[in-house]
Amino acid sequence: MEKNLHLNRLPSRPPLPARGIQSGSKMRMGPGRKRDFSPVPWSQYFENMEDVEVENETSTDSFRIYSSGSEGPVLLLLHGGGHSALSWAVFSAVIFNWIKCRVVAVDLRAHGDTTVNNSEDLSAETMSKDIGKVIEALYGENPPPIMLIGHSMGGAIAVHTAAANLVPSLLGICVIDVVEGTAMDALNSMQNFLRSRPKTFKSLENAIEWSVKSGQIRNLESARVSMGGQVKKCEDPVSSPGISKTIIEGIIEEEEEEEEEAEGEGGEHGNEGESNNKRKKEDDLEVKECPYTWRIELAKTEKYWDGWFRGLSSLFLSCSVPKLLLLAGVDRLDKDLTIGQMQGKFQMQVLPQCGHAVHEDAPEKVAEALATFMVRHKFTETKGGFQCMFPAC
Repeated sequence: MEKNLHLNRLPSRPPLPARGIQSGSKMRMGPGRKRDFSPVPWSQYFENMEDVEVENETSTDSFRIYSSGSEGPVLLLLHGGGHSALSWAVFSAVIFNWIKCRVVAVDLRAHGDTTVNNSEDLSAETMSKDIGKVIEALYGENPPPIMLIGHSMGGAIAVHTAAANLVPSLLGICVIDVVEGTAMDALNSMQNFLRSRPKTFKSLENAIEWSVKSGQIRNLESARVSMGGQVKKCEDPVSSPGISKTIIEGIIEEEEEEEEEAEGEGGEHGNEGESNNKRKKEDDLEVKECPYTWRIELAKTEKYWDGWFRGLSSLFLSCSVPKLLLLAGVDRLDKDLTIGQMQGKFQMQVLPQCGHAVHEDAPEKVAEALATFMVRHKFTETKGGFQCMFPAC
């Protein structure tokens, strides 16, 4: 196994971008009401980007890693299904400034820019072994103290990895918004949810806009850096029928509103080619479109869903290290976890007014909860004047 530096190492982490750009208010399109949906590069939030090569029996797999820091415990960040390591970007920048740590965000197999020989094998066992191999490739036989942190599918993989003793220097586990009971219940409606999403987007900006308007990501700042890890440019140009009808209509409507303002002073001359212009825009979308599409077809991973989540609560409770569970709502607790929480087997914190992507919607709150947890257990120390707020539960 060897670690291969993919791109440049930056001398130091750039200044922290402005925080708190939220999407609580209703978004509308049109002149004077636009928001900035342009993508933001990874380098505003991480110091390094590299590909870690892992040797298998018959092939070499390459895992994309984003990281910051060179001392302190490692926060190994595992994203949810369909997302990428970039979903941790804003959170990573925040917590890196609050506690002494190293942050390492991994694109799991078949996600982001990771490339593996068998991208169809997304079993919990295989993905857990991936994490063990990546850790060994990064740090050898004597890894530094590691805190496993996972969201949704990544949370399940973190638990499976810990339960299989694949991280010899494991400090603790943090699982974000995934518990066995609600996850298993949600599987029945997952295919309907996936079918409801647009299959393609006009541009990366269009994908970012959709993610915020649909509520998938409620924090515009996070969406601007993370959506690039969820979608990719189509290999071949495709015609517009595959593009979401709603998205196309919004684009055309916005362009028409802009033209109406410009034509307001043109009288009859300004209205002459109105219908022709609209038809031309529709034709352009149909003929010249080279849209973006999802990097992974989650619907095809259905056979692995049960293996990710079944038995997860008992596995989580069986892990002997300190455990933190962060939820978007207390109603997500199942019976086993409710009993375990009352017995003090793990620490739980509810972060209301968040969607499922809690660490993207409220990166500061998640960073505060995790930083406090780690300082409380003496895993690390604060920096930058951060003050811990110890919760009651």
